[in-house]
Amino acid sequence: MAEPLSPLDQVRSLALDLPEAEERPSHGQPTFFVAGKMFAQFRHDHHGDGRTIVAVKTADAEEARMLIEAAPDNYSRVAYFRAEWVGLAIGGEDVDWAHIGDRIARSWELAAPRRLLEAGGR
Repeated sequence: MAEPLSPLDQVRSLALDLPEAEERPSHGQPTFFVAGKMFAQFRHDHHGDGRTIVAVKTADAEEARMLIEAAPDNYSRVAYFRAEWVGLAIGGEDVDWAHIGDRIARSWELAAPRRLLEAGGR
């Protein structure tokens, strides 16, 4: 039986499956970009916070606030990021990777240039 993927490998697989996505480090973290714009960042125990998250964009600060209020065990503010970003908890046993993949893809859509979205996006 194959070893389950690590949270980083899961995030990497979901992010790099999107059109023109690339990975490069940013501030020492594995970070994912489309056309030079960041759409996801993996963080594990960032500054000793004990959490494993993937940071993703939301439509605006209001959506981010609503997600955090509705599901504080799953969503959190992301240190050093603008208010429209949220952290999705991915360090537990029962991670809903389909949901994580949807949020990563939505973040990609918010960052991707119009030409990729007009070409059919994801």
